[in-house]
Amino acid sequence: MTFSATTSSTLAQALLSPRSIALVGASDDASKTAGRPLRFLRQAGFAGAIYPVNPHRALVQGEKAWAALADLPEVPEHVFVLSGTDSVVETVAECGRLGVKVVTVLASGFSESGTAGAAREDALRAIVRETGVRLVGPSSLGVIHPRAHLLLTANAAFAEPDIPEGRVFVASHSGSMIGALVSRGRARGVGFAGLVSVGNEVDLSIGEICAATLDDPGIDSYVLFLESLHHGPALRSFAREAARRGKPVMAYKLGRSAAAAEMVVTHTGALAGEDDVAEAFLRDCGIARIGILDALLESRPLALRLPLRAPQAPRPRVGIVTTTGGGAAMVVDQLGIRGLDAEPASAATLAKLAAVGIQVNPGRIVDLTLAGARYDVMKGALDILLQSPEFDLVVAVVGSSARLQPELAVKPIIDSAGSAKPLVAMLVPEAPQAIAQLTAADVPCFRSPESCADVITALFNRRSPLHLQEPAWDAAALATTPVHLNEAQAYDLLDQLGVPHAAYVTLPLQSDMVPVLPFEFPVVVKVCSADIPHKTEVGGVLLNIDSVASLNAALGTLRSNLAAHAHGVSAELALIQPMQPGLAEVLLGYRIDPDAGPLIMLAAGGIWTDLLRDRSIRLAPVSVVTAQEMIGEVRALKILTGLRGQSRGDLAALAEAISALSQLAVQPEHGVLEAEVNPLMIMGEGQGVLAVDALILKR
Repeated sequence: MTFSATTSSTLAQALLSPRSIALVGASDDASKTAGRPLRFLRQAGFAGAIYPVNPHRALVQGEKAWAALADLPEVPEHVFVLSGTDSVVETVAECGRLGVKVVTVLASGFSESGTAGAAREDALRAIVRETGVRLVGPSSLGVIHPRAHLLLTANAAFAEPDIPEGRVFVASHSGSMIGALVSRGRARGVGFAGLVSVGNEVDLSIGEICAATLDDPGIDSYVLFLESLHHGPALRSFAREAARRGKPVMAYKLGRSAAAAEMVVTHTGALAGEDDVAEAFLRDCGIARIGILDALLESRPLALRLPLRAPQAPRPRVGIVTTTGGGAAMVVDQLGIRGLDAEPASAATLAKLAAVGIQVNPGRIVDLTLAGARYDVMKGALDILLQSPEFDLVVAVVGSSARLQPELAVKPIIDSAGSAKPLVAMLVPEAPQAIAQLTAADVPCFRSPESCADVITALFNRRSPLHLQEPAWDAAALATTPVHLNEAQAYDLLDQLGVPHAAYVTLPLQSDMVPVLPFEFPVVVKVCSADIPHKTEVGGVLLNIDSVASLNAALGTLRSNLAAHAHGVSAELALIQPMQPGLAEVLLGYRIDPDAGPLIMLAAGGIWTDLLRDRSIRLAPVSVVTAQEMIGEVRALKILTGLRGQSRGDLAALAEAISALSQLAVQPEHGVLEAEVNPLMIMGEGQGVLAVDALILKR
C-alpha cells in the first residue's frame, strides 16, 4: 500500500474537520446515545453546519430536523448514522448516491453477530467499492478533533467539557477506550490532537486513518488501542511513514494471554502464534508495544527523545541514579524482568562524581542517599551521568521528597532535561504535584517502576521500519486450498532460492532393485509423497540404513507401514539421503499470516523446538544483517559462537539461508503460502548448512 498525501488530506478534512455534518437518527433526548452527538457538538462550539435527520420529528433538541438526507440544503461532508442496524445499509447506500465523503456508523450487529451480520457487512463493502464513500465502523463511537471543536461521538465520557488539547492522535478498535484515555489523560495533564473509534474496519482502518493525519503539524505522536492486526498492510505503511517523519507510534495490543494459534501443518504455525506474530509485526514496524495502560499515556515524552533502533544496534544501556535505594531496586528488577539490565557506572564516572564531592559505592545504582534530595547534589550527579558514555538513557528515581518538597525534588531533573541524552523520572511516592510539574515540562515521568520499565524496554525494542522491503502477497490467496509439494519438489524450490540441502535420490517405492547411490552409507529412507506431510506419523522415516541389503529391507518396511497407517494414500516414491551429522539443528520457517503478511522464523531444532519455544520472528523478507540479529536472539545457538571452547558453527551460512528463504515474500511467482525446513543442519565453521527435510505449501 502506498501513501498518497493528496488523498489523505482530503480524507482527513472530511473526517476530522468537516464543514457540514448530518446526524441520521438523531434523538430528541440529549441523554440517549443517539442524542449525545448533537449535544456534544453544540457544547464544543462546532462552527460547521449540523443537520439532525429524523423522519418522525420536526424539531430535535429544539433544532430544525429533516426527514431524509435528500431533503438537506446541501450534501453533508460527514454523516454519523445513529439509527438501528437494520437501516444502516440503506442509509450508507443513500450517502454513496448523494456523494457524501465520509460516513461513520454507530450500530453493531455485523460480522460479529453471525451470518446475517456478515451479509450486511459485505453489502457495506460493496457500497464503498461502487460509490467511493469512505466508511468508519460499524460499531464506531465516533470521531473527536478538539482543535476543530468536533465532538462527533456518542461516548458518554465526552459529556465533560473542555477536552484537553495536545499533540497525541489516538485510534482505537474499542470505542469505550477513547473516553477512558481522555479521562486518564485529563488526570495526568495529557492532551489530544484527535481520537477516532474505528470499530469493525469494514473500510477505513486504523492505518489509513492515521496515515491521513501524518502531515498535520499539530500531531507529533500516535497512540493505538488494537484488538487485532486486520488491515496489516495499511498499518505497516502508516508506521513506515510515521517513522520517516519522526512521529513515534505506541500501541496497546490485546491478546498477550491467548494460546498459540496451532497450525495443522507445520511447527512454524504453532511456534508463531497470534500474539507472537503481533509482537514481531509491531516491533518491525517501529511501533512500541506498551503492556500497561497508564504507561501508554506516559510514553510520549520519552518516545519523542529515543530514536528507532537501527539493524544490529548495540544493546541499550540504562543508568540509574536515586535518592532511595529501594525504589531504584524496583526499577532494576522490572527492567531485568523485561530483559534489560541496569548498567553500572564506570570507574571514570565514579571518579568524576567523587571529584565534585559525590561519593557513591560501585554497583548498578548510583545511590545518592538522602543527600540527593539537595538540588546541587542531584544536579551535579545528573550533569556527569548524562555525559557518561556508558549510558544511553538515565533514570532518576526520587523518593519521599517528591511529595514533601515537589519543587525542590524535580527541579534538578527539569533543569537537566535539555540534555541530548534522554532523562527519565520515576517517583516512588504518590506525588501529583511533582508529576504535574514534570509533565508540564514535557519530562518523561512515571508513577510506578512497572510503567517506567515497560515504556523504556518497549521503546528500545522498536526496530526502524525504513529498511523494510515491501512484500508482494495477495491476502485472497490464503483462502484457497493449499497444495503440498513432496520432499523432492520442495528441494527443487530450495535450489531456486539458494537454500542448500542434502544430496538425495528418489526411486519407486515398489522397486526391487536399488541403484548405486551417489553417497556413502549409512542413509535415511523416507516416503516421498505430497499427501503425507508428516512422515514420522505413519512410520515413513527409517534411519541408519547401512547396506544395500538393509536398504531393500527398509523399502519393504516402508510399504508395510504405509499399508497399516496410510492405507489408500498416494505414496509411490521413496527418498534416500545420507545420514548427515552436524553441530546443531534448527527449524527455519516461512509463512504468510493473513493480517501481518509474510513472516520468517528461526527456532532451536530437535527436542528443543517444542519444549523451549526458543525462536526469533521477523517480517519477511529480511537482509543477511537482520538474519544475523535473529540468530543472536535464539539462545540455543550461542553455543555455536565458540562459547567455552565449543566448536564454532557456520552461522554466516545460516544467516544466508534465512535471508534466502525469506525472499519468498517478494517472489509471488512461486505461490508459496508456507515453507519449513526442519531440520536445517548447521555444520562447522566454513562448512555451510544443509536442509535435510522440507515441507512446502503452495496455492
